[in-house]
Amino acid sequence: MVNSPAQNGDTVLTVRPELTDDDLNELFSASWPNHTPTAFAPMLARSLVWITASRDGRLVGFVNVVGDGGLHAFILDTTVHPDERRQGLGVRLVRAAADEAKTCGAEWLHVDYEPHLESFYAQCGFRPTAAGLMRL
Repeated sequence: MVNSPAQNGDTVLTVRPELTDDDLNELFSASWPNHTPTAFAPMLARSLVWITASRDGRLVGFVNVVGDGGLHAFILDTTVHPDERRQGLGVRLVRAAADEAKTCGAEWLHVDYEPHLESFYAQCGFRPTAAGLMRL
């Protein structure tokens, strides 16, 4: 898949850009208080697609999509830098991820979220469904 930047102001969304662990760990550390440094290459190697948001060359947003090899894809790790939140960037990222997942052949896009994120994911186009979860 080819990178396809789309601009909105000075924030650029890019499909499947090259990323370093440093880039992602910096974003995740700023965004998630309990984040511990992670090697992201194994995760990205299994991803269907990922979308990033950059402003002035700095990574400010990320969303990952994994697939089941068939019709189902799953949103993971929607992350927006705290300085960029509540400006619509997260919705743009998730909608771009949905478009790319569809392009890759997915017909269903799933996401798990905590109750306080229900309105955010509704803005992205998701509707609540019953689901199960098991901690391993």
